[in-house]
Amino acid sequence: MISSAEKLNHISEDSIRQLVDAFYVKVRLDPELAPIFARAIPGDWQPHLTKMYAFWSSVMLTTGRYRGNPVAKHLVIPGIRPHLFERWLALFDETCGEVFDEGISEQFRVKATRIAESLKLALFYRPDRPWPPESTK
Repeated sequence: MISSAEKLNHISEDSIRQLVDAFYVKVRLDPELAPIFARAIPGDWQPHLTKMYAFWSSVMLTTGRYRGNPVAKHLVIPGIRPHLFERWLALFDETCGEVFDEGISEQFRVKATRIAESLKLALFYRPDRPWPPESTK
C-alpha cells in the first residue's frame, strides 16, 4: 500500500499503466472475476493490458489512442453477468485509492461507473424485462 504522501496527484500515461497493472493483478486473483478473465484471456495478458492502457488514456487524457468496440468484445465473453460489474468496480475503486490521491481517484471512479453502467445496459438491458436485472449469482 502506498502512503498518502506517495500517492499520485496527476494523470499521465505512466500513472495509467501503474493503475491498470495493479488492477489486473487483483482481477487475476479474485475468486469471482479471475475465472471469467482466464477464459477470455487464456494466454499472454500483455495485449489486453496494452489495450487497457490505450483505453484509459483515451478516457482520462482524451488521447484517442483506443480503437475498439468494448460492447462487441464483452458480448462474446462466456459467463459475464450483471453482478460482476459491481465486483469489477469495487476492485477498481480500491486500486484507484491505492495509486492516486482522492481527487484523481474520484475522477477515475466517476468515469468507471459510467462505463460499467453503459456496458451493462448494452449487454443486458431488454425493454421487455425489469431493469436493473435481478442478481443471478
